[in-house]
Amino acid sequence: MIATTTRKDLMIVNMGPHHPSMHGVLRLIVTLDGEDVIDCEPILGYLHRGMEKIAENRTIIQYLPYVTRWDYLATMFTEAITVNGPEQLGNIQVPKRASYIRAIMLELSRIASHLLWLGPFMADIGAQTPFFYIFRERELIYDLFEAATAMRMMHNYFRIGGIAADLPHGWIDKCLDFCDYFLTGVAEYQKLITRNPIFLERVEGVGIIGGEEALNWGLSGPMLRASGIQWDLRKVDHYECYDEFDWEVQWQKEGDSLARYLVRISEMTESIKIIQQALEGIPGGPFENLEFRRFDRIKDTEWNDFEYRFISKKPSPTFELSKQELYVRVEAPKGELGIFLIGDQSVFPWRWKIRPPGFINLQILPQLVKRMKLADIMTILGSIDIIMGEVDR
Repeated sequence: MIATTTRKDLMIVNMGPHHPSMHGVLRLIVTLDGEDVIDCEPILGYLHRGMEKIAENRTIIQYLPYVTRWDYLATMFTEAITVNGPEQLGNIQVPKRASYIRAIMLELSRIASHLLWLGPFMADIGAQTPFFYIFRERELIYDLFEAATAMRMMHNYFRIGGIAADLPHGWIDKCLDFCDYFLTGVAEYQKLITRNPIFLERVEGVGIIGGEEALNWGLSGPMLRASGIQWDLRKVDHYECYDEFDWEVQWQKEGDSLARYLVRISEMTESIKIIQQALEGIPGGPFENLEFRRFDRIKDTEWNDFEYRFISKKPSPTFELSKQELYVRVEAPKGELGIFLIGDQSVFPWRWKIRPPGFINLQILPQLVKRMKLADIMTILGSIDIIMGEVDR
């Protein structure tokens, strides 16, 4: 009788870059022993477009339409960080009204980003229904964006010293209606998902990160707050006008995929609280700082020549970036989005280094999936919340 032989060799599997659960074009080379993950190597760069180099050949206003292509689900944050750097370099004041409108737009963008994280994350682990539900609320947010900025996804709305246009008539009432409606939507999600036994089976205790470990890996955002670290740049850096609102940093101490889900769900309700307070207390006044339009304006520049006359009716402020370096950051939905900027007495930045949260948070993936089952890769990768546009830049 021939004895059955058990094979001991490992299997190497390519996951992605065209798999729908990869959230873009991420490729994982996974080494498997049966169902157990032995090793995992992420391969990046399929969506690299040279965003940092493009920035060094554009004025800030020319570059603004590009930045919404980093994290294309939280576009307001990329615009905010792009104008915050030059504002700090030139010490430009932002009017109160503009600051309030910025905070409203940022929080709406945070909700939209978290919604489009929740739907695919649930689909990854086998629950299809929330994927269809989240598009209802997200569509309403995009309607609000379209009314204010004329664009649904790539807004090009922030400007140095303010915003491009004031809120249209009736927008504030519409936004308040949305806030009331959305709170019922979040309650529906929690009823549908949070205590679901199949969902808990898939996420509880999967991909645990301790607080010290999270700090050592440089994680930020919900990844850090789910590990028991109460760190939110809106509280730490006091940017825009967040100090004037009453809200709490959301955090959990378990550090697993369930904790990351709970942090993001409760962040959405906190964002609604901030938006409601901002809408109730929004001041009057200008929506942009007109003083800075004359800031360091070069007399009789070549841009005033005949050939350039028809490029732009409302000339963009091409002020010089002073010769100094600066790091600015905002609390994006995925974590700390930062830019290291070096000015060189020129209208173009000499160096423009992007610190994307998704890229830094993705580092810990190989360590998290080792000794887990193959099916857990989707759960862990989904709970990290990456967008390949900002990972590859």
